[in-house]
Amino acid sequence: MSDPQPAQDRVEYLRELEEFTENCKKQLNDIFESLGWSPHYKQEAMEQCPYDPGHRVPVRTLEKHKASCRLRKMGYSAEEQAEMYDPSVCYENSSVKSFTMDKSLQHQVILQARSAAPLMRMEGVFWQGQYSGQPVDVPQNHKRALCDLTVADRLALYDHVVGVLTKQKEEASSANDDLYVDLVSKLQRDDEQNEPKTHLELMAEMRDYKRRRQSYRAKNVHITKKSYTEVIREVINVHSEELSRQWREDEGEESSTRSAHSSHRRRLDERRSASSESHHSPSRSHRSRERSQDGESKRKKKKRERDSRSPSDHHHDRKRKKKKKKEEREKEK
Repeated sequence: MSDPQPAQDRVEYLRELEEFTENCKKQLNDIFESLGWSPHYKQEAMEQCPYDPGHRVPVRTLEKHKASCRLRKMGYSAEEQAEMYDPSVCYENSSVKSFTMDKSLQHQVILQARSAAPLMRMEGVFWQGQYSGQPVDVPQNHKRALCDLTVADRLALYDHVVGVLTKQKEEASSANDDLYVDLVSKLQRDDEQNEPKTHLELMAEMRDYKRRRQSYRAKNVHITKKSYTEVIREVINVHSEELSRQWREDEGEESSTRSAHSSHRRRLDERRSASSESHHSPSRSHRSRERSQDGESKRKKKKRERDSRSPSDHHHDRKRKKKKKKEEREKEK
């Protein structure tokens, strides 16, 4: 028969081992709980950093690591990176335009500005020696912009960015001119000038009318009681008035052109008559000279007669004139 003592010893060993494993599990759970870890760990997918092959980071933090590693490769310290902020967050829900420039585009803009600059030094103008000849990285802060780029480089980049954004703004505004027409001010201006309303203005009025509340619309009896035929009749009247106004304007332009032609012909006729009169000017001047001499001789003769008369004669003449005037007044009465 086998001895029962070894069997009991084995059971005792198994019990002690189970107690030890339970105690270890409890200690591990306490450590996980204090650290905030989970005992059921799952390995995350890892990716290699494109700037440093020795870096392997989780996928969820890859973008953040790439931005930091890129700045570190460009020579920016941890203190400089801590002072940098991404400004794109401030313009997410705004109409402010943004522009992103890379290294190749920056170098191309500087080369174009350098080729357009004069070869020699000139006052008030940047010459070619003041531009950078080698491509540099796009500065990420103000300090690097002052150190890596010259004043001429920064001015060229500024002009390029302003030109591109201005062009985009003009294209967008030209495409949406009809959407941003200030119909309210246009209608007020037309009301002041008493001009007929166009089809677009009538459509705008109908649109505003439909947006109003029913209680407000019911008060406008002069609008709500109009039938479809009356509304169409008003539209036709407005268009006909507009066409008649344009026709009158065209007629006025044609009449002005006719008057200009007639005035031109009149000036030509006057010039011809003046040239024809110039041929007969000697005889006319002789006649006018004779007339002036006759008038002068008559005036001299009257003066001599007036001087030869005595003061009493002059007195009698004045009396006769007064008497005649008095008689004429009495006849009129």
